Amino acid sequence: MTGLTVTAPEGLPFIDIEREFDAPASAVFRAYTDRELFRQWIGPRGYETTIEEWQPADGGRWKYVSRDDHGGDYAFRGSFHTVRENELIVQTFEYGGWPDVVSIETARFEDLGGRTRIVAHSVFPTVEARDAMVTSGMERGVREGYEQLDELLATVPAG
Repeated sequence: MTGLTVTAPEGLPFIDIEREFDAPASAVFRAYTDRELFRQWIGPRGYETTIEEWQPADGGRWKYVSRDDHGGDYAFRGSFHTVRENELIVQTFEYGGWPDVVSIETARFEDLGGRTRIVAHSVFPTVEARDAMVTSGMERGVREGYEQLDELLATVPAG
């Protein structure tokens, strides 16, 4: 694993995320697209996620709710625009607490010869929407989620 990099350039409506994993692209991609595997790693530690809809294919939809240990619910939904096995996922993303603020996200899975680099780019409708996401604790959720993904990848065979 290599450290998480989150970049949110001042005055621009996007966030870039990079992270490496000690697993082949096929395993990382599977953890992103397999309903049960995704549920196990997404979000901050201590949150329980229920997936209500999951269609990881071109034109598919997704929806899940994460619950913190105090009973707070956080709903997310979107649609998959492009899903290219072991290479690319392009999707929309909407947090239920901020309805009508939809970002478009691109996640690239770069094969590093047995390791994988995720390069993600999220574009928001405004700089203010992007800033709200940055200050929401998003980086903690991404960091802890990716730590959980590391742990999961250590137990799940590739392919």
